[in-house]
Amino acid sequence: MSRDWGSAEDVCLGEQTFLLCCEEFIQHSRSINDEWDWEHSQGSEDGYMKKILLKAANGSTPPAWDDQRNVQGEKGELELEAQHGVYEELEDPGAGCSITTGPEMTRYEYHVVYSSSYQSPVLYFRACKLDGRPLSLEEIWERVHDNYKDRLLQGPWDTITQQEHPLLGQPFFILHPCRTHEFMTPIIQAAKEENRHLNVITAWLSMVGPVVGLALPISYATAASKHKTAPD
Repeated sequence: MSRDWGSAEDVCLGEQTFLLCCEEFIQHSRSINDEWDWEHSQGSEDGYMKKILLKAANGSTPPAWDDQRNVQGEKGELELEAQHGVYEELEDPGAGCSITTGPEMTRYEYHVVYSSSYQSPVLYFRACKLDGRPLSLEEIWERVHDNYKDRLLQGPWDTITQQEHPLLGQPFFILHPCRTHEFMTPIIQAAKEENRHLNVITAWLSMVGPVVGLALPISYATAASKHKTAPD
């Protein structure tokens, strides 16, 4: 089934398409134990995708931190030009290693929320130390790689800001979505021209996620490439 984000002239993501793309995304996440899940907002029919990630100050993720997960091994980022995004390549799941003392850990919580105002997905996130102390906006900026800082200042993501989560009413950081349509349009157009299936949540998150330390396993891209149906 195809996942369309509107016409090339007016690229808008409808809420129903957002939900379908999230469902497809979460199905693959569960198949590789990537820990994305769907959260229902209390007292509402609305919901959002959610993932919690522990990272060291140097940006690495501790393997086998959660005993309920299969050990994935160390992870590294790579560019996947064909998908216009940044993905994470997982090593052999059998190559496990134990937890050792190391850099201070930070707990990141990522939410993918639908914005009816912008008709696009929005990435909300917050971060805190394991003692519960939240990171400030200045500390978040310090953790953004210089290459991404330049891209943030030049667009297309505009900047990282802090505002109230639309479903939880709590303060979260967000990558402002005001120019999401601008950088997603050529990706969608290319998929149409190549008669290629496109999950817009996968494509979008592979672009914006690495800015705030969230890279997708490469299998998300390869899973999408197996679909032969083009966006309508």
